[in-house]
Formats: sequence, structure tokens, C-alpha cells
Amino acid sequence: MIATAPVAAAGSRDLPHPAPEEIRLEGVLHALSDPLRLQIVRELAADADELSCSQFELPVSKSTTTHHFRVLREAGVIRQIYRGTAKMNGLRRDDLDDLFPGLLDSLLDAAARQAARHGGAETPGHDGGE
Repeated sequence: MIATAPVAAAGSRDLPHPAPEEIRLEGVLHALSDPLRLQIVRELAADADELSCSQFELPVSKSTTTHHFRVLREAGVIRQIYRGTAKMNGLRRDDLDDLFPGLLDSLLDAAARQAARHGGAETPGHDGGE
């Protein structure tokens, strides 16, 4: 189970994130076990900057997309912040590399090799449900 992150103040646009010491390996692995969430992380890693939620083209509803971003945030894989009206997403690479050296790079490399083997098809037949 993922540790409970501090709750944002009522009416606040600050989103709760786990502190580095609260990030658990099993939570990270769970978050990355979904093909769509892994696709999001691959895109963030390739861009090396923040991307808004609207920059991701995922084959699921907006509410399902929101769910996937929340799972990644609550696991400590990404950081989400508001910039104006846009919710920006950034990979927490430094935290993950400090806590689990080599894990993120290994997973991203394995995901890229898998995508190459399957002709780049990231999520064939994935319905977005858990």
C-alpha cells in the first residue's frame, strides 16, 4: 500500500505528492505495470521536461487518463503542478534514481525493446480498466 501523502488544503490547487522517503518500490512497480502509465513515463523521460496532460494522446477517456496520472503521482513516479490552468507533469527521475539506482533506466530500456519487438504498439487492445 502507498503511504498517505499530505493532503492539500481545501480550495488549494496544490496536489499531494509522497515525500521521497514515502516512495515504495512496490508502489512504483504497480504504477509502471500498466501499459498506458508506462507510455506516459516513457514520453516524459524522452522529453526531459514537463508536459501538460493535454499533450498526451491516450486511447482512453479523460477520466481514465486522470486516473492514470493520479496513480503515477501517488506512487511518486511523477510530479504534477499547476501552471496557470495547465496541469504540468514531470518525471521524478532524481528521487527514483536516488531510491532505486538503475531501476528507471532498466525499465525504460526494457519497454523500448518490447515496443520495438511489437512494432511500436504500446497498448494493443488495452481498455484502460484496472
